Amino acid sequence: MHESFTIRVVRKFLDSRLSFILILLALAVGAVALQVTPREEEPQIVVPVVDVFVSFPGHSAKDVEALVSSRMEKILSQIDGAQYIYSRSFPGQSIVTVRFYVGEDRERSLVKVRKWLDQNADRIPSGVAGIVVKPIETDDVPIVTLTLTSPRYDDYTLRRMAEVVVDRLQAVKDVGITPIVGGRPRQLLIRMVSERMAGFNVTPLDIERALKGANVNLDAGSFSREDREIRVEAGRFLSSREEVAGIVVGLTNNRPVYLKDVAEVADGPGEYASYVRFSPGPAWSHKKEEGAAGQWVGRETSERDFNAESLPAVTMAVAKQKGANNVTVARDILSKMEEIKKEVLPADVDIAITRNYGVTANDKVNELVEGLMVGIVVVIALLTLGLGFTESLVVAVAVPCVFGLTLLVNYLLGFSINRITLFALTVSLGLLVDDPIVDVENIHRHFDREGRATKDIVLEAVNEVRPPLIAATLAVIISFLPLFFLTEEMHHYLRPMAVNVPVTMLMSMVVSFTITPWLSYHAMRSRYRKPERMMAPKRSDSHDATLTLSYRIFHRLLEPLLTRKIAAAGFLFLVSIAFLGSLLLVGTRRVQPKQLPFDNKDELLLVVDMESGTSLERTDAAVRDFECYLRTVPEATDFESYVGTASPVDFNGLSRKYFLRQAPNKADIRVNLIHKTERTTSSHALALRLRDDLTAIAGRNGTKLKIVELPAGPPVLSTVVAAVYGRPDQSYDELIRAARIVKARMRLEPGIVDLDDTVEEDQGKVVFEVNKEKAALNGVTTEDLARTIRMELEGTPAGAIELPGERSPLQMVLWMPRGERSGGDDLTRIFVRGRTGNLVPISELGAWHKTIQDKTIFHRSLEPVVFVTAETAGRPPVETILDIRADQMSPEELLATEKSGHNAIPRPLKERTMIKKGGGIPWAVPEGIRVHWWHEGEMRLTVNAFRDLGIGFIGALAGIYILLVYQTGSFGLPFVMMLAIPLMVIGVMPGYWLLNQFGERVIGSYANPMFFSTPAMIGMIALSGIVTRNSIIIIDFVHLLLARGRSLNQALVESCAVRLRPILLTSGAAMLGAFPIAMDTVFAGLAWSLIFGLFASTLFSLFVIPVAYGLIYGGKSGHCVPEQLTAPVSETSASYNRQKREAD
Repeated sequence: MHESFTIRVVRKFLDSRLSFILILLALAVGAVALQVTPREEEPQIVVPVVDVFVSFPGHSAKDVEALVSSRMEKILSQIDGAQYIYSRSFPGQSIVTVRFYVGEDRERSLVKVRKWLDQNADRIPSGVAGIVVKPIETDDVPIVTLTLTSPRYDDYTLRRMAEVVVDRLQAVKDVGITPIVGGRPRQLLIRMVSERMAGFNVTPLDIERALKGANVNLDAGSFSREDREIRVEAGRFLSSREEVAGIVVGLTNNRPVYLKDVAEVADGPGEYASYVRFSPGPAWSHKKEEGAAGQWVGRETSERDFNAESLPAVTMAVAKQKGANNVTVARDILSKMEEIKKEVLPADVDIAITRNYGVTANDKVNELVEGLMVGIVVVIALLTLGLGFTESLVVAVAVPCVFGLTLLVNYLLGFSINRITLFALTVSLGLLVDDPIVDVENIHRHFDREGRATKDIVLEAVNEVRPPLIAATLAVIISFLPLFFLTEEMHHYLRPMAVNVPVTMLMSMVVSFTITPWLSYHAMRSRYRKPERMMAPKRSDSHDATLTLSYRIFHRLLEPLLTRKIAAAGFLFLVSIAFLGSLLLVGTRRVQPKQLPFDNKDELLLVVDMESGTSLERTDAAVRDFECYLRTVPEATDFESYVGTASPVDFNGLSRKYFLRQAPNKADIRVNLIHKTERTTSSHALALRLRDDLTAIAGRNGTKLKIVELPAGPPVLSTVVAAVYGRPDQSYDELIRAARIVKARMRLEPGIVDLDDTVEEDQGKVVFEVNKEKAALNGVTTEDLARTIRMELEGTPAGAIELPGERSPLQMVLWMPRGERSGGDDLTRIFVRGRTGNLVPISELGAWHKTIQDKTIFHRSLEPVVFVTAETAGRPPVETILDIRADQMSPEELLATEKSGHNAIPRPLKERTMIKKGGGIPWAVPEGIRVHWWHEGEMRLTVNAFRDLGIGFIGALAGIYILLVYQTGSFGLPFVMMLAIPLMVIGVMPGYWLLNQFGERVIGSYANPMFFSTPAMIGMIALSGIVTRNSIIIIDFVHLLLARGRSLNQALVESCAVRLRPILLTSGAAMLGAFPIAMDTVFAGLAWSLIFGLFASTLFSLFVIPVAYGLIYGGKSGHCVPEQLTAPVSETSASYNRQKREAD
């Protein structure tokens, strides 16, 4: 007798102790993999990005664009693997960004950029002062930020302390770059006094030359004497403030003029270029997890922590090295920090933990593990009710075994343990038990029918469900393959799920053929106490399914549909109407699609932008107004203000280049919140609640405010991005005017918030135009004039001195006191030296003219572009963009309309559908202007993701069909089996509509709906394989019953009755296993799709599948039974299975 390979495997494990060894091995490797696999909150998306900074001093933004940026773009666009090229052209500087395809190697990408720059060095224009190449690495994002603050010490002293702390933190294993944000650095300030310089006949350039000339130490060579080589060193570096003050900078009446005679030399803090403050919030005293943000290092909270004013602070942003574990590195950093605080810092200096991604990563992993454990308990409880306690334990053993083997594969493939990995395992929980459930249920049924427990009966029971079990498992695996079709960022973001779910299902099938039969036999045989030889086999009819309650119910409900074709056709017609009605929920916008929902984080970022040219002090005053309000937010544990400098960057800020926000008119406020388990609302709901108040504060201070929430998935430039392009012959000013039209239309669209663009406001500028003739007659060069003016205003580094005990050289900086550089009148007192040695006022060598600062010119893919950006509140970006685009028309058409302009009222959202789009506010851009909405922003990810999933879904359906054709040998029958797939829509879409009828769906003046997101779409695609399993199980058993001589109608009814229990158990397990995910803000959509889809599809498939089968095959000969089952067989299952094995 020939046995299939799978049955031989089952027999081998059933007759040996290999199953027990496999259980121990799976548990052991799973435990090891769980401990050694790195943990992080989100999977890392490898997108190599390289910034090339080019200095081209003295040139306008247009010159920089034409001579530097455009050339560099053409050079770098030829690099293999480069996907997008961006550039920003400022006056005197260009930043060209090369973004490579997702998954390209980082180091190779950087090497390619440097190689191309070296090869094309001759094409770089003369006048370029320097080129700096900087890779943008995700590992440069600080995982821990520690903020030093004190009511006693100022920012200068705190920075000095931070430098000592950072030096010691570098000794911690796997610690990366650790910049210090905030605080004035120690400098040797040389404040030149114009009256003294004029009196002593000294110019700023004289002082600079004297300082650089005196601060020299050179290896001068060597000489030989008495057969010895003696080295010679000439000069000596300056080493003290007194020594610098005593340098001779000139001669007057044959007497030396010392630096201290014409300038004030001070060793101390530099001038304020930024302000950084720390303030505990109302929730500072809330209990938090050890090491989490919002607590002190080394001490408990006390009454003195709560101040009416924010305290000066500096922040140490500690990154990790590539490949290091977030959790362990963060833990080591805090442990070392406690030691440093005791040894180095004064008692009245506090260290606040303001970020700890190690804790958040571990918290997310532990949270999902707990959810997974809850899911396991719930599934076991369900199986206990449906099968019995012993049977449920057999299935329960399969869960850790499958997870153990899956975690091992996950580790070997190089994945970390992150939220996507654990979501994949949680989704798999309800699926992996399907195979063991079908095995155990059928073994249990065969034991009951035969009245005994033998290994042969186990083999027969397993063999009976083997073909549909393999087919159903492969169908589920195929249904997850569309995740591999995703491109760009979403492919790498969801790759752990794309790999782990199929791996889990394969391991589940392995366990169901190796562990489950062996364990079922040994766990259940004790019920059958009589010796096997004493038990007479029972006939199959002794266990009559027709006597069961389920059979009577199905007989009453199905019999009218199976015997009357009109009733069957009417029933299927009503189901089709329900399917179309469910789709209409999307068309009428009752169910709204979105890329990813908002996450529930423990932090918010307020990005504040004043008008260009706003002073640091004015920006600081506006930020203090925000701080006063934030002290009233009960969920805030603390907040840090960064004025004039960028805050420690996060992953979102790295993508949006927030680290370039280094200007007096820019500020960040980072707000930490209490843990989400202690809040009644999500961070997104909190942002909606605060938005109106914060917007009002921004309005009265004349600031632009963005409330930035950390995205759930890959970061983008903004949620809504309109890219405005033009023809090559159109100027950048024309693009700016067109962008203002787009911005005006977006401002009228409901749900649009945080509207902004990449066009700076006009900033005043004064230009000193040199009279070349006068300058030449006085022997003064334009370079001397420019350097002198810059030294007076910006300050000029004049070298450094080395002080004993200092870890870094002390910079000498030349500049004028602030009171002498506050306007053009002050600058007229500046002198330069003429040819004859006399001092010449610069006012005699030129004139000051007022103008406007050049605006930054942006490029994308070698084309000039202006970006208009916005966020959405209460609406999905897709619908918002579709409505705005629907109103766009040509300039000629716009002239013929009446309803346009800033005072137009948009059509209410309730009246808009996917067919009747638009707000009824027509708008147009000039001829030749193009507005693209999907080049950047969330729309790009949404279009790509849903397109890729759609293509993958078609591929999955084709794969399932081919699998079923192979399984059934029929081209038509697979279509009947796949009827369960559209049935899931009847549950999913109405389910989402129902969810939006409950909960906190309006917050303040903003809607807060639950969106149909990419995870929800993934859930629907996954259902295509899951629900097909039910059809396979039903129809396979119909064929078995037909082969045993049942009539078609009897076989259809009995099949539904007999297979009801395994169908309900497998579907119920999948639904209950998904419930822990339903609590997550991001992947809840996947869970609800599984829950609603399984509920509807399971319910309808028990009727639609048999009715459709009877309607199609009722009048055909053989009723589409496979040929190998049509031969006469015995009534006993043992005889049948033996013949079936022989046929195999």
